[in-house]
Amino acid sequence: MPLDRQRLTDDPALAGLDLCRALSDRTDEWLQGLFAAAIETQPDLDGRVALVAVGGYGRRELSPESDLDLLLVVPPREDVSALAQALWYPIWDEGVKLGHAVRTVKEALSLASTDLDTATSLLALRHVAGDLALTEELRTKATALWEKRARRWLGELSTSVRQRHASAGDTAFLLEPDLKDGRGGLRDVHAIAWAEQARSVMLEGDLDALAGSYEVLLAARVEQHRRTGRPGNVLLLQDQDAVADALGLGDADELMAEVSAAARTIAWRSDEVWERVDASLAGPVTHLLRRDRSLAEGVVLRDGRVHLTAAADPAVDPLLVLRVAVGAARTGARIDRGSLERLVADAPPLPFPWSEEARALFADIWLAGEGAIDVVEALDQRGLWVRLLPEWEPVRSKPQRNAYHTYTVDRHLCVAATNASKLVDQVDRPDLLVVGALLHDIGKGYPGDHTEVGIEVVDRIGRRMGFDPEDVAILVDMVRHHLLLPDVATRRDLTDDATIDHVAELVGTRQRLDLLAALTEADSTATGPAAWNSWKAGLVRQLAERVRHVLDGGRADEVTPTGELTDHHRALLAAGELAVEADGETLTVVAPDRPGLFSRVAGVLALHGLDVLSAEAHSDGSGMALEVLRVESPTGPIVNWEPVRADLERALDGRLALAARLAERARTYGRGDRHSPAVAQPDVRIHNDLTEDATVVEVVADDSVGVLWRITRAIAELDLDIRSAKVQTLGPQVVDSFYLVDSDGRKLTDDALLAEVARALRHTIET
Repeated sequence: MPLDRQRLTDDPALAGLDLCRALSDRTDEWLQGLFAAAIETQPDLDGRVALVAVGGYGRRELSPESDLDLLLVVPPREDVSALAQALWYPIWDEGVKLGHAVRTVKEALSLASTDLDTATSLLALRHVAGDLALTEELRTKATALWEKRARRWLGELSTSVRQRHASAGDTAFLLEPDLKDGRGGLRDVHAIAWAEQARSVMLEGDLDALAGSYEVLLAARVEQHRRTGRPGNVLLLQDQDAVADALGLGDADELMAEVSAAARTIAWRSDEVWERVDASLAGPVTHLLRRDRSLAEGVVLRDGRVHLTAAADPAVDPLLVLRVAVGAARTGARIDRGSLERLVADAPPLPFPWSEEARALFADIWLAGEGAIDVVEALDQRGLWVRLLPEWEPVRSKPQRNAYHTYTVDRHLCVAATNASKLVDQVDRPDLLVVGALLHDIGKGYPGDHTEVGIEVVDRIGRRMGFDPEDVAILVDMVRHHLLLPDVATRRDLTDDATIDHVAELVGTRQRLDLLAALTEADSTATGPAAWNSWKAGLVRQLAERVRHVLDGGRADEVTPTGELTDHHRALLAAGELAVEADGETLTVVAPDRPGLFSRVAGVLALHGLDVLSAEAHSDGSGMALEVLRVESPTGPIVNWEPVRADLERALDGRLALAARLAERARTYGRGDRHSPAVAQPDVRIHNDLTEDATVVEVVADDSVGVLWRITRAIAELDLDIRSAKVQTLGPQVVDSFYLVDSDGRKLTDDALLAEVARALRHTIET
């Protein structure tokens, strides 16, 4: 009899838990038929063996591509090999992935007494076929054994939860989350249920919250299995649109927002459960620790948690929620759930506008550092955070679905604010720094350009918080210009005085510059590993140094910028000979000046898997050109320059088939499908008003092997020279900026030529 599950998996009316249960029930019927046929091979065992489901199948949560976990419970000292083979082989023939074991009750219990996985699998055992009394005997004894060894198992469970989280990461915040094993995933709910069978660990309301969130994650996992035909727990970017469509959601962003919110609910309650378990396993609290330690008016630290005092009255003291949050953030202690519920029930909104004390307390939450994140998560879980900051709701659990960003928008803002707390010695207004960092991307929760929308939202928030008009203006400017320094530093020529003067004019004051410089670092380090490195940090530092000098009353040309010719560079040019030098991550090339020189160098570097970060070109008018390039190797900081140098010399001499070799490398080492719906479309932007000496061309393109070579080759075909270049990879894309001049060294002013430049580059990046 075939299993025939296709009818169920093809039924669009069945989804999530309903489909799992239907598949489990259908599998039960099929196995019961197989068992009846198998028992005929050893009829003397009829009524003396039992087939039981364990694990996910035991919970009636069989996903379309899940393993089938079965245990054949047999009497002692019986040869059951014929029965087992008659049972297992038809399952294998059906193509079902099978996890199986044959054990007596005593053997199963013996293993369950020492092995956590076996012990927990038996907690979900369910009778399928055979002797029901044998199944019940195993269930009863396994449950009693679990309760008897509760202390040991709770300790091991707590350790395994932490280890699993460290390995799988956060389900709520990853671009491609592990729906089962991540922090906040399905396995956390299983672990809580196992702990609950050992002793009561959940608080009122937890069960319902966990059940609803669990079903969200389970539904996503089921649809991933169904749509891809593959097992697995990681919800890949490429599958998210199909899963969203199958669940009747508007798009993948809506799906991932639901996944994030569900995982956060699970993670918060899971963390609380295991903290309570760990505290109980540690033994009774000493008398000294039981004593209340006052943290603020109405707020105490008791038994390692932050509590409201009995006399505290949230209904008449609207600042209590802020004082509780500050106390918890500074001590690193969790907020007592009973105290949280008192705040939820009675805390009124803060009066408009906020008082100076309220503003200071709000900033103090973030100035406390990383502990603020867990505190705000607790407030957010109970709806208290949006009472303080209603504009937070649109960014709550909002995904940023590209490889450049690690976190959802709300978590990114929280991490940025705590990062900013480490940089307060660089500014004269720490409160504005952390509040500005917290709000700089708040516009991402609303339609339209996030910066333009954010300006309006932060203006409203700042006035409601009671900041004076000048401070509100500073917060607004932090939003308006939060990308100014990183964009200019990585895309513009910092040796150009006009660039420095332009940034100084936009920033306006030294105070704003210092706040923006600190915000840039806090924002970038909160974005993801590709957003901040020593190269970018150095460029931002150089830019800020030159702009700071101008804002202090000096001139841009009074600060010598990095990138100017050194005496050694001048000597290389004066020698008039081909030279290739490499030092660390810097490559210096001197060669006859001609269009296409940069393209050949970029092509060779791409051939060796090296990414160009920046380049400066110089010519002394004698027919020789010097190029200084900073590169990055994806395999590590050490570059093997010898083969690169050999290929460079061949390429510059016209003896290397670059196009053919790069095509071969692309076929072998292509970066694959890195498309993300959240990134910008490939584009070419031409700026002729940024500097008097060159035309700036900015190219946004999908990252691929040799993309810089293709772009610069197209520039060379128009007989244009690259005076300098800035190249950066933002997740699956590159954003390259080139300062171009014509063959006479002048900026491009001919409209027809500018149109051809745009046409050539768009053709290059779109084909």
